[in-house]
Amino acid sequence: MIVVTRLNDSRFAVNPDLIERIHETPDTTLIMVDGAKYIVTEPMSEVIEMIARYRARIVSIAYDEPHATSPSAQPMGSRNGTGPQLGLVRGSGGAGRVSDLRAPDAPVAATPAPAPAEQDAARFAGHAAETER
Repeated sequence: MIVVTRLNDSRFAVNPDLIERIHETPDTTLIMVDGAKYIVTEPMSEVIEMIARYRARIVSIAYDEPHATSPSAQPMGSRNGTGPQLGLVRGSGGAGRVSDLRAPDAPVAATPAPAPAEQDAARFAGHAAETER
């Protein structure tokens, strides 16, 4: 969460993942994915910086947690976490390579994701088998 200030000087926290747009005309307006609008005193550049720091903190926490490895790195049945596991997607262009969260000096193993056509074929095969029963 990031903490911002309304025009009446009251402060509130907002989930930056739910901010769709930010306008500055002249007041900074946060427009949420549900259409809610919040006018805040912070300039747009400061809100963007707060969001960047928030996201950097999330990634930092993922690297610092000893048990925060991607689910594929753990054998089935050994997952003892209570929530979803975090993983990093490296590279660009939607290559779909997910690697474990390890120390920066540790070797990184990448696992290629199946191509969309392979996923569709597997889904179709599973659906066809169900309809034959």
